[in-house]
Amino acid sequence: MCYEQIQDEKDRETRDMIKDVLKANKYYGHKRIALELGVNKKRILRVMKKYNIVALKLKKKPNKKEDQNKADTNIPNLIKTMCPLAPNIIWSCDFTYIPYKGIFIYLATVLDIYTREIIGVSISKYHNADLVTKALIDALSKEEIPIYVHTDQGSEYTSKQYIDLLKANEIIFSNSAKASPWENGYQESFYSHFKEEFEDIKTFNTTEELIEAIYQQIYYYNNKRIHTALKTNPVLYKQAYFSNNLVRQFI
Repeated sequence: MCYEQIQDEKDRETRDMIKDVLKANKYYGHKRIALELGVNKKRILRVMKKYNIVALKLKKKPNKKEDQNKADTNIPNLIKTMCPLAPNIIWSCDFTYIPYKGIFIYLATVLDIYTREIIGVSISKYHNADLVTKALIDALSKEEIPIYVHTDQGSEYTSKQYIDLLKANEIIFSNSAKASPWENGYQESFYSHFKEEFEDIKTFNTTEELIEAIYQQIYYYNNKRIHTALKTNPVLYKQAYFSNNLVRQFI
């Protein structure tokens, strides 16, 4: 068997492995596929081009025009140049909406910037202070109190209810600049991927089924989905951090 035949056989094997990964993770690009398979990313990219294998593309989120007319909170972006080196230093908070049978279901989340893990969740038919406050309470019930909480300038996050919860836990508040969603980019990225990878809304017969699917998708994101920056999923990344620090204590 000549070299070209051997190479073609290897490429076909790699092609089949790529397709198996994409069956479970249809939005994975070549970098995530390479991490999943433990294969060089250049080889994955070459084989995908050779066999015209294309992952589904994510759509860009439109700007919120209604935010441009809101008065500035004058709360500065304190995390703009920070790079946390441990969990529970900076939490990023945001919420999004999911259209369902003529109504909106609102999802609020709290994300740890170091681990990229979604640590707080709240779901409601209303976008108000209760929605975002419950997400933060959920996170506080599971994790150590962070130093910073970062949000946009939405009225939900600048409400007395939310600010009082931050003050009660001595958490420093940080805001994105007005009409600058990229300054809360970790959450923007999460929601962009979440909505594109989520199941077809029409398949859910009840809001209860939809809510269960939302929690399942967040579980998948935290425990299964490879994050390109982490090169693993958020939960394993956090576990590795605490395991390494535990080992250092005994050295």
